[in-house]
Amino acid sequence: MSKEIYTPGRHVAVLGGGQLGTMMATAAQALRINVHCLDPQADAPAAYNAQGFTQGAFTDESVVERFGRDAEVATIEIEKVSVEGLKALRDKHGVAVHPRPEALELIQDKGLQKEFYRKENYPTAPYQLWDSAEAIRSAFAKTELTLPFVQKSRKGGYDGKGVHVVRTEDFAPLDIEIAVVAARNPSGQTSTFPVVEMDFDPKQNLVTQLISPARISEKVANQARALAGRLIEQLDICGLLAVELFLLKDGSLWVNEVAPRPHNSGHISMNGFATSQFEQHLRGILDLPLGSTQQYRPAVMVNLLGEANATGPAVYRGLEEVIALPGVHVHLYGKTITKPHRKMGHVNIVADTMEEALALAEQVRNTLSATTKTT
Repeated sequence: MSKEIYTPGRHVAVLGGGQLGTMMATAAQALRINVHCLDPQADAPAAYNAQGFTQGAFTDESVVERFGRDAEVATIEIEKVSVEGLKALRDKHGVAVHPRPEALELIQDKGLQKEFYRKENYPTAPYQLWDSAEAIRSAFAKTELTLPFVQKSRKGGYDGKGVHVVRTEDFAPLDIEIAVVAARNPSGQTSTFPVVEMDFDPKQNLVTQLISPARISEKVANQARALAGRLIEQLDICGLLAVELFLLKDGSLWVNEVAPRPHNSGHISMNGFATSQFEQHLRGILDLPLGSTQQYRPAVMVNLLGEANATGPAVYRGLEEVIALPGVHVHLYGKTITKPHRKMGHVNIVADTMEEALALAEQVRNTLSATTKTT
């Protein structure tokens, strides 16, 4: 016997009103789901298209509790939020909270993440935990720590911030970096999107391009999807879990980091896929059947980042030329101010072959820019 059909107008409270909240709100419209976003910035992107918007600090327990207490479900678009506020919504007001606050608490701390991977026998890069920068410098001086290594802030890092690579030419036996987005609902249904291949800006540690499906063997792809499926179930997370992995030259995988929310690595699903990651996240947290993750054609995503020397009101150059290209889909985030390396949008390119998609992606990179007005 099927369960009762839900009625339109379900209220989802989202902590964060950036581009992820905006795209979640857009995906919600087709299902008549009301997405209300909380963000400290009055001009946050979601302020203009979410079904509801409140200006306030998502790191403040009392603000989070007041904001979400009338919602059916509370979720996040950024990890740096008040876990205690989410616990209050669940325990005092009966609001369903996804991801589970205890899982989010672990994920907020990259050190605890690593400890979890080691304890639960997930393959991951060797690591050490340090209390301060001074302790790292002292260990290096005593040769207790040697090059190469990656220094990561345990908390608060995002978009490449909080990560510093200290390397030699033989940094690590890496082949490529890949990612897979897993989904799960409270009824226990799980699914994974195709594995994507990630290209990075080596200086900013930001993803510049995604390739889907990743140019890897079917065996490795299946292993990556299995790891992501195991992680989302073991962490007891509903909605999405994005899993970033290192593929080593010997064909083995290391888990790098996870994010319990829609993720940059899943943006490619917005075009050329049966279901976008944003719709899938909503399906997961509302206990609806998960959508198909079938990919129809090869796809490449290009991140549109603010130009290195541009700070000020956002101006997009080459936009008309780019949107005239076949199979090219531009997604601008609505940020009014551009800054160096700030994520201002992304472009999805779908084509009949990967070679065609990659050629169009190069054309997009050479044509479209996010900058500011020149005097």
